Amino acid sequence: MSNANPRIKKIGVMTSGGDAPGMNAAIRSVVRTGLSYGAEVVGIKNGFKGLLAGDVISLKSRDVSDIIQRGGTILQTARCKEFMEPAYQERGADMCRVFGIEGLVVIGGDGSFQGAEKLANLGINTIGIPGTIDLDIACTHYTIGFDTAVNTAMDAINKILDTSSSHSRCSIVEVMGRRAGYIALWCAIATGAEIVLLPEEERKTSEEIVKSIVENRNRGKKHFLIIVAEGVGHCQELAHTIEHITGIESRVTVLGHLQRGGSPTAVDRMHASLMGIYAVDLLMQGAAKRVVGYSDGQYLDFDINEALQMKKDINELRLRATKILSIK
Repeated sequence: MSNANPRIKKIGVMTSGGDAPGMNAAIRSVVRTGLSYGAEVVGIKNGFKGLLAGDVISLKSRDVSDIIQRGGTILQTARCKEFMEPAYQERGADMCRVFGIEGLVVIGGDGSFQGAEKLANLGINTIGIPGTIDLDIACTHYTIGFDTAVNTAMDAINKILDTSSSHSRCSIVEVMGRRAGYIALWCAIATGAEIVLLPEEERKTSEEIVKSIVENRNRGKKHFLIIVAEGVGHCQELAHTIEHITGIESRVTVLGHLQRGGSPTAVDRMHASLMGIYAVDLLMQGAAKRVVGYSDGQYLDFDINEALQMKKDINELRLRATKILSIK
């Protein structure tokens, strides 16, 4: 409390972009931490789209009771392409001033942080919290919702494996991850998949995959599991090719938005809560244009511009995984 910035009398919080389990825990944490500093806290519904519309509500401690276990976001979320334009960014900053919002916490991914950075440049103290199931923010080893999404997908894949092994099938499971393959890679490792296809790497040809399956069948393998990130796609085509050439019955399951929902795990609840505290502490210390991250057991913060320039490399984990995946 001794480091509190008396200029921050009202804090806004929003969720932006794709929803992620644990966002409610972060909202709850921001609200209660802000109130503990004596600040007023408001919620902005539907992300930057709601900011432009002035969709702002007051949040008290009781308003965020009984939400930590709920998936999704009580503030709802939306994507707002208009906010990429300077005129709309200025309107967003003006709307913050209209409502007296002096500090803003934005929970979301890279796109959300770009919007936060623009508001910070226009004089709104802004802190970003990484909320995305894709784990694709380079400055942090953890993003809100990833742990729940992986566990949800893993549980579904375990059930698919039961029936796949009973029928000696090849099961191809598509998980979320348009540009990032972390959900796919973690699920492949955790479920003992034979192969994983990631958007970050050069796509294997159908012939390479079929050859590997046949070689493993010749060694006594009875059923097969292939995990595919949605950014790779072509699952039905691959299944048809495998079945046509090998005679192995092949089925595709697309898990889709199932992975976005559900009650967040303890890991997501804990990190989201502590990141919310950290974000408000930064605001009260006079910080602006920062992103909260987690690395090597510590919560850190980075300049938004620097965070957006960082690149994440999945290759090290992928290379390690090849040692235990059945098909290299």
